[in-house]
Amino acid sequence: MKSQDWQVICRVEDIPVLGARRVARERGMDVAVFRNDQDQVFALLDRCPHKGGPLSQGIVFGTSVACPLHNWSIGLDDGCAKAPDEGCTQRFSCRVESGEVLLDPVELATLAIDAQPTKAGPCR
Repeated sequence: MKSQDWQVICRVEDIPVLGARRVARERGMDVAVFRNDQDQVFALLDRCPHKGGPLSQGIVFGTSVACPLHNWSIGLDDGCAKAPDEGCTQRFSCRVESGEVLLDPVELATLAIDAQPTKAGPCR
């Protein structure tokens, strides 16, 4: 896919260092775009594979993010939980050109569009 076919999401500096910003999609859950302290950028479905926590609210360290709910460590490069935990969340292709963050629009429109956000259960 040529770079002009990719969708510009934001500039790298628009993403907080060691944080994320969410990208809304027409269908499916948001995508979280992360930035580490080396200005590397990654994109994952904004849903932890454990209990569905919002990864965009987690803290980035190295090439991982800590889920804000139960502190699971999720690899930003592959979307998979670090051992001993298991499970993966959808990864999205991401690149940076001239300081702009780009995502693949085909992936945004087709990957994990049936994933649903976790809903809180009743209190007992």
